[in-house]
Amino acid sequence: MPGSGGRPLVMGIVNVTPDSFSDGGRLTTAEAAIAHGLKLVEQGADWLDVGGESTRPRATPVAEAEELARVMPVIQGLVARWDGPISIDTLKPGVARAAVGAGASMWNDVSALNSSPDSLATAAELGCAVCLMHMKGEPRTMQDAPAYEDVLAEVIDALAARAEAAMAAGVARSAIWLDPGLGFGKTAAHNLALTAHLDRLAALGFPVLYGASRKRTIQAVDPTATDPLDRLGGSLVLALEASRRGAAMVRVHDVRETVQALTLQVALNQPAAPDRS
Repeated sequence: MPGSGGRPLVMGIVNVTPDSFSDGGRLTTAEAAIAHGLKLVEQGADWLDVGGESTRPRATPVAEAEELARVMPVIQGLVARWDGPISIDTLKPGVARAAVGAGASMWNDVSALNSSPDSLATAAELGCAVCLMHMKGEPRTMQDAPAYEDVLAEVIDALAARAEAAMAAGVARSAIWLDPGLGFGKTAAHNLALTAHLDRLAALGFPVLYGASRKRTIQAVDPTATDPLDRLGGSLVLALEASRRGAAMVRVHDVRETVQALTLQVALNQPAAPDRS
């Protein structure tokens, strides 16, 4: 399921939150969020991911009513102005149900349908695409000294198990995406290892969604990148490596630059034209 010209799909991030790690509080109204989403589409986004609850480390949970009030006007406004696919980034089955009812095409769940006893059954009932992301712990505590004996094997095994659970509940195999969950209960070393060996996750046969845009791993390598807005170079390198390792879609803040980088990567890998001089 490649994007235009054979590159991975690009998912643009639309955070309707006051506290997301990179852009929290920037989109303070539904109209501002809708305008931002449409701008990302103009820049080349194939998907838009709308979220109303931050899942950054130590984030405070949001009540379902508040989350619905944040995301529903945005989804409704985007659907009215654009016919492309939208994902809802939520832990809550009730929010997923409302968003899909309004036109969203994917439930992007950082808990891999683990946060509620109703999540698996709701996903099966909705029949939409579902992204199962790996997270060790929960947002408030996930970065408190995360440890693994073998991060690659443990993340892959955990996601394979969640995919099996989803299918057993009635979710179609063709509807399932997997996300290794960079930064969700993982150190920078874990994140880099998962990126360098992303092909092992892709080998499970499910499309992989990869999200490293502006994340703190970049600062771990370049200590000067304390501001998330100063992490574009690192974000592009990670997106390109994920593409090379089999990611089907990358979730990013900087859509235009990512589309350009991925398009050039495809061009570089095409066979050279014969020399007719």
